[in-house]
Amino acid sequence: MAVLGANGSGKSTLVRAMTGLVPMTHGEVCLFGHPLRRFRDWHRIGFVPQRATAAAGVPASVTEVVAAGLLSRRRPLRPMRATDRRAVSDAIATVGLTARRRDGVATLSGGQQQRVLIARALAGEPDLLILDEPTAGVDQQSQESFAAALEAVTQRGATVVLVAHELGPLAHLVGRAVVMRDGQVAYDGAPLPTDDSGHLGPAVHHHHHHHHLGDPAIDYAPVVTSPIDTPSRLAPP
Repeated sequence: MAVLGANGSGKSTLVRAMTGLVPMTHGEVCLFGHPLRRFRDWHRIGFVPQRATAAAGVPASVTEVVAAGLLSRRRPLRPMRATDRRAVSDAIATVGLTARRRDGVATLSGGQQQRVLIARALAGEPDLLILDEPTAGVDQQSQESFAAALEAVTQRGATVVLVAHELGPLAHLVGRAVVMRDGQVAYDGAPLPTDDSGHLGPAVHHHHHHHHLGDPAIDYAPVVTSPIDTPSRLAPP
């Protein structure tokens, strides 16, 4: 599922509410059939936050950070098994950082650190993978490798929730699209049309500057993809 919309439309707040990272004033979230307040199987969920950094106060290598994604599945103080090490290596290879696996994450660029966090989430083989703009600052080749990894994740039955401005190589993986506008769900349904490069129509992600919502030339509602707005809403005032 792709969560789309302009900056400030509520995309990140939506996914953070889904995981209990921000409080809800009303409504309810259920994970795997259980209310959020009673959910305990957090090892089933992988989450990559927006514009986070893999660097921390304690020096750690790429491999060590990615291996942390397995902690919820392993017994404390038990060494990694061969299958664990393979999962870590595969996740690092997926994001194209095998050559940097022994390097400290603090020595990596911001985009490379984002790829480390993606690998950490993939290593745990979650049943629900939530990614908040994971390809921001990631080059095209790595995006294509990431798309292949996500395809494998979905083929094994996992659910992926992807927050994005542009889908790029990930466009063909989307089976459901949710478009946010002003903190509300404006559209929830079939994937929205993209061009040959996986780019959405400009109206989907146009920045909102408090213009009149009835003007299709300046509104960021997907004018080309009519399921969101009725003709009367798009008519000039």
